[in-house]
Amino acid sequence: MYKNKKQIINHYEESIDWVKILTNLSEEKWRTQIDKGKWTIAEIIGHLIPWDEFVLNQRIPYLLKATQLPNSLNAEFINHQASIDSKSRPKDETIKLFIAVRKKLINTLNDLSDELWTQDFIIGKDNIALFSYFAGLVEHDEHHFRQIQRVL
Repeated sequence: MYKNKKQIINHYEESIDWVKILTNLSEEKWRTQIDKGKWTIAEIIGHLIPWDEFVLNQRIPYLLKATQLPNSLNAEFINHQASIDSKSRPKDETIKLFIAVRKKLINTLNDLSDELWTQDFIIGKDNIALFSYFAGLVEHDEHHFRQIQRVL
């Protein structure tokens, strides 16, 4: 397996284990803002779900067809909707949904050929390698996990 592909998949597998630990949080802690005026832990984990779904539905299928990828969705809208959903969804349901979507992403990434990981693709006007794209998503995860860790 291409080493960069393995690195990304390892991150996603470890992220599932990390989020599973959050099931032990009290409801109060789960709903705690990470800082004044910032999201709660629930909202942070909840907003990762639609972005994983976006990658599964709006990125990977286009890579397999070798066609230009559609532009990104309105991030503010997606994040706002995810925040609303996460506020009303029970903790266990959010965590189960995160795990289910993340596992689907892992399975899909495992199925991608090693050659695809070395190719560039186009998003809008930018060329980017698949590994670089996923490395950016990993950085996004890690940023949020550090925020949560500081609160815990």
